[in-house]
Amino acid sequence: MAPSFNSSDSLYDFVVREGNGVKGLVDLGMLEVPERYIQPSHERINKQDSKPCDVGPIDLSKLNGSEHEKVVDEIVRAAETLGFFQVVNHGVPLELLESLKDAAHSFFNLPPEKKAVYLPGVSPSPKIKYATSFAPEKEKALEWKDYIAMVYSSDEDALQYWPNQCKKVVLEYLKLASKMVRDIVEILIGKLGVEPDLSKIEGLIGLKKVNLNYYPACPNPELTVGAGRHSDVGTLTVLLQDGIGGLYVKVEEENNAGKEQWLEIPPINGALVINIGDTLQILSNGKYKSAEHRVRTSSTQSRVSVPLFTMPTATERIGPLAEVVMKDGLAHYKEVMFQDYMNNFFGNALAGKKSLDFAKINSSV
Repeated sequence: MAPSFNSSDSLYDFVVREGNGVKGLVDLGMLEVPERYIQPSHERINKQDSKPCDVGPIDLSKLNGSEHEKVVDEIVRAAETLGFFQVVNHGVPLELLESLKDAAHSFFNLPPEKKAVYLPGVSPSPKIKYATSFAPEKEKALEWKDYIAMVYSSDEDALQYWPNQCKKVVLEYLKLASKMVRDIVEILIGKLGVEPDLSKIEGLIGLKKVNLNYYPACPNPELTVGAGRHSDVGTLTVLLQDGIGGLYVKVEEENNAGKEQWLEIPPINGALVINIGDTLQILSNGKYKSAEHRVRTSSTQSRVSVPLFTMPTATERIGPLAEVVMKDGLAHYKEVMFQDYMNNFFGNALAGKKSLDFAKINSSV
């Protein structure tokens, strides 16, 4: 018989405070989504209201050949429109990507007490956090997701503190994918008419964090979300999807008469998803679009995804690049310290691209 909790508080304690997560609920035999997870109707994801993104992946190996400029143009066009694109021949071996998915499943299939050692407050390092939902203490409706977040500081720290189930494979992924990130950021900064300065680029991607996300199979995926609508705060995000799907990106259409259009980003075997973060939108004075996205759960299978977030270092100041402002004649964003921008983002529940308001000067952007 499926369990029942006496109150919303007892469910919250079980899932959040005790570290059982959503997986703990599913493992108890929950046959329907608890009320605490039911999203308001306007936040639910109706597959009928979206269509698959039919843009093929970008082949990064062609950056080294005669088609270099064509590939650069494809990257820039994607950054200016959807803010999302997929890449193949990216330098991360396919066997490593498969090992990453296996490692994510291995970690989340641990007994709850083995995962709970990474809960905030007891974790062996402040740079590692096992949690559920985004900001459960502030959310009216919780997300159907558990995750572990690992901030990179050094190889030694990673090998000492990250979970044994994933530390080596995550570290290798972080290093290989970071090289690709540097190349793409260099291209995007260069196309703004700014001479890419390697130390500046390192400052923009100097903070790196890998999450293992776990979306347990959900009895009522139409009622809840795996991740609510949001854009990422950093510079560039690299995402490994498994083959199940459920990632949706909002199309920023002018003259859309208020109707939202969402595209599903289909999983492509061997591809990585790249998305533009708020930092690049601010640096480009709005030319590049940080992508608003969200995740739907599946009723049949548990899904994993592995994002690498590359962000400015905490003390880096981010604002529109001077060369871009000179060309535009007007700055749409003010300069802010990245730590302040992050504090604002993580201090609130997810709300689309509202986080950008923190840096906006002109509300028309």
